[in-house]
Amino acid sequence: MSGGGTETPVGCEAAPGGGSKKRDSLGTAGSAHLIIKDLGEIHSRLLDHRPVIQGETRYFVKEFEEKRGLREMRVLENLKNMIHETNEHTLPKCRDTMRDNLSQVLQRLQAANDSVCRLQQKEQERKKIHSDHLVASEKQHTLQWDDFMKQQPNKRAEVDEEHRKAMGRLKAQYAEMEKDLAKFSTF
Repeated sequence: MSGGGTETPVGCEAAPGGGSKKRDSLGTAGSAHLIIKDLGEIHSRLLDHRPVIQGETRYFVKEFEEKRGLREMRVLENLKNMIHETNEHTLPKCRDTMRDNLSQVLQRLQAANDSVCRLQQKEQERKKIHSDHLVASEKQHTLQWDDFMKQQPNKRAEVDEEHRKAMGRLKAQYAEMEKDLAKFSTF
């Protein structure tokens, strides 16, 4: 090959001065079969890596599945512990707290509801009194207006009568003043 030294042939030639036996053995059909077999082994070891890759792949898959299985087991164990902790400790605490506080909340809510009902009832009573007062006031104003309108013809007649009398007095007074004036104008 290329190493700088002398090269020895692999199986075809023998060293000079002897070994005619090897040369003779290479010429038979059985020896060709052995050479092809050796070449196949060399080829498969040097160039065919499928068995090695398949072995490595199987090993990787096995390790991955084992690690994944262990990881999933740990996750499931953690979930189981968390659920157990929740069922044993957290839920009873929440339930007790809810019972204690819920009764207080219900009492406060009932008190607030009662207060709102009382306020609403007072407001309705106030509105009813106010509307009753408005209705009564409107009726009273209507009656007063009707009375006023009934009295108007009488008062108008009285005013007209007074006006007529006043006009009569004024006419008499002016007539007398003209007489007096007529006496003085003759001078």
